[in-house]
Amino acid sequence: MSPFHILLAVLVALVWGFNFVAIKVGLLTMPPLMFSGLRFALAAAPFLPFYRSPGIAWKWILGIGLALGVGQFGLLFMAINLGMPAGLSSAVLQTQVFFTTIFAAVTLHERPNIRQLVGMAIAFCGVMTIAGGLEINSLGPFLMLIAAAAFWAISNILTRRAMARDPLRLMVWVSVVPPLPLLALSWMFEGPERMTAAMTGMNWLGFGSLAYIAFGATIVGYGLWSFLLRRYPAAVVAPFSLLVPLFGLSFGTLLLGEQPGLQKLAGAALIILGVAANSWPMRKKKA
Repeated sequence: MSPFHILLAVLVALVWGFNFVAIKVGLLTMPPLMFSGLRFALAAAPFLPFYRSPGIAWKWILGIGLALGVGQFGLLFMAINLGMPAGLSSAVLQTQVFFTTIFAAVTLHERPNIRQLVGMAIAFCGVMTIAGGLEINSLGPFLMLIAAAAFWAISNILTRRAMARDPLRLMVWVSVVPPLPLLALSWMFEGPERMTAAMTGMNWLGFGSLAYIAFGATIVGYGLWSFLLRRYPAAVVAPFSLLVPLFGLSFGTLLLGEQPGLQKLAGAALIILGVAANSWPMRKKKA
């Protein structure tokens, strides 16, 4: 990857790291499925007048929208709402890297090289080190996060296959898909009374969280992510998301009062080392 594209990948990780703090704050005022549905509706609405059509086949829009919006974020918001800490969630969700690598090898025939495998193994140790230092109150929410990671990996593969020329257009139209199923699920499982109370009682902090997740994490974050996936193999791009726990833990410490401790700091260092090993340019053999 070029130095500029590496910086873009790190920026996406920073935006997504803060995203977990915003989710935690927003869930104080909104139920999870409704919150997730509103974020995608808000992300799509301002841009639809400028993008009259998705520009790619509807099968990709529907597939990415359901995997990313309903699968990944529906399960993520529910897991955090059920008590998963923001820091732990940001770490466990990064298992998507390994799902992505496996799915890419099977469907795209993108075989990771030894250096990438070693880098991902080091980073995986970092993720497990961080996760091992946090309490898991329930097996159910933890498994929800693992499933959310698998759905993220599916959306990565579909994004790669779609090869959309305009990442922003792609993200806008992908965001059109999740609101209806998520709000329908919210109506069924969270109830119309809770939905109405959340809408009428939303404060500036809840709206600010919703706006950040809709525009920062969704449009900017996934727009840049799609841009990178279109130019590089999934196994090269995906490991940069392992920086998300580092930023997530940092923001959690500064804004939520979480204390990472020495074990989690060691895990963060392993993550950085793993990503560096994966992205460091290989020397070309002399002829």
